[in-house]
Amino acid sequence: MKIDKVKNYNQKLLAVLGTIGAIFLVVALIAFISIAIQEYSRSNYHDPETGILSNEKIEKLQKENKREQVISYESPKLIDTLNSIYIIPVSHKTLNEKENINGLLNAFSYSDELYEKPDSRYSGEFYGAFNNVIVYNPNNGKNNKLFDERVNFNDIKTEYFDKEILLLIKASEKDTYKDGVINLMDFKSLYIYSFSQKKMQKIGIDGMDVYNYKFINNSKDLIIRFGVDKNNDGLYEEYNEPTLIKKYDFESGQLTGIIDEKTSSDLQKTLEGTQK
Repeated sequence: MKIDKVKNYNQKLLAVLGTIGAIFLVVALIAFISIAIQEYSRSNYHDPETGILSNEKIEKLQKENKREQVISYESPKLIDTLNSIYIIPVSHKTLNEKENINGLLNAFSYSDELYEKPDSRYSGEFYGAFNNVIVYNPNNGKNNKLFDERVNFNDIKTEYFDKEILLLIKASEKDTYKDGVINLMDFKSLYIYSFSQKKMQKIGIDGMDVYNYKFINNSKDLIIRFGVDKNNDGLYEEYNEPTLIKKYDFESGQLTGIIDEKTSSDLQKTLEGTQK
């Protein structure tokens, strides 16, 4: 009799444990699916408001004497400690409704703090949704905007050399993807601003995207990877479209190949199995 009771108890215990285990597995599966969906949505989401309106949309708005976006100033960032030189990134806001282009531009956004905290000067990278940069000298009150054309970018890098500071910006200037906005899905060029020369250099190849870059050791010269738009849809897709690599000479402004054509041809033939 006792043995039967023990068996019944064990069976009930196993049933309870099995039920709990099944519930746990179902909950874990739901959580996994939920996280996977969120990650997929995040990776495939692109907010058009991070870009500026395309030239076609701008022309249409101008005919209506209207605007949909207004400039907005970010907090100043200390770049040159010795000379107290700041940059002020210029971002933009998309209005809920169109407004008269001749109306008061009262949508500026200023920070409560004029300057960054002292430790922020050591940061070499600033993120946001930008369309220009102001170089500001508080000692003489002068400011200078870096771009005369309409561009969009989200990242400003600073590189410090002996007697030189460089700003590096990957920016889009055309709606190559034809989705109505100029944003980071469009082809980008690399802009380099020299504080010592007070000059901007632009690096780009028509029909290609500046994918990434790095400085050659102990040099201002760069190695740049360009994304090749194989299907000509105005968008570089990193998972199924190739990159090519070039060297940029900072002093001469020349962009040259690193891998010679014969080596590239041999590599391709080896890959496709036609090398003999």
